[in-house]
Amino acid sequence: MPKKFNFSVKVYYEDTDSGGVVYYANYLKFLERARSEAIYSLGFTNSELLKKNGILLIVKSCHIEYKKPAKFEDKLDIISELISFTKTSFIMKQSILRNNQIISVADVHLVAVDQNGKPSKLPDKLKQKLDN
Repeated sequence: MPKKFNFSVKVYYEDTDSGGVVYYANYLKFLERARSEAIYSLGFTNSELLKKNGILLIVKSCHIEYKKPAKFEDKLDIISELISFTKTSFIMKQSILRNNQIISVADVHLVAVDQNGKPSKLPDKLKQKLDN
């Protein structure tokens, strides 16, 4: 640890407001895509985690700071870094960069829950991958 994952996204017109600036809620979508790709890169999918382990990974909390605006046609790089994990959750720091400059930072706390929404243990295989 810490484990880092990289993901890139291009800003499309649909991501922006009338001024060509990324609408604030769309940063959360970019971050979600990056986290999903991080999980995929470890050999897991969200649907597989539900089907085989009976868990969903949900966002418990997210603190995001917008430093500079992203704009139409920007290429953004998202770095997702595992900060810590427990038996049932983990925390990621996610940074959105444009031209190697941080434009947004988020701390995201993810929790494994069962189908009833109750906290559940992370699968051992996932914990091992997160810890390597």
